[in-house]
Amino acid sequence: MLDNNKQTGGPAFPVDTYDTELNKIIQSHGMTLRDYFAAKAMQGVVHRSVVDESMCAKWAYAMADAMLRAKALESE
Repeated sequence: MLDNNKQTGGPAFPVDTYDTELNKIIQSHGMTLRDYFAAKAMQGVVHRSVVDESMCAKWAYAMADAMLRAKALESE
């Protein structure tokens, strides 16, 4: 089974902040790259007035997964 970063692409917009009370750096990962890709894909579909929301969401995540696979192949 793939590790979580390979399935999701890891964090899309990671941010490190310094917590003065804890005196250490705190990592905030926000949304995953997969979620970001899916949102972008869905944006194009919704713009074309697709009615079936469930199918639209499934398609958007299928497109996001394809984008992650292409990204992995490019980095090999």
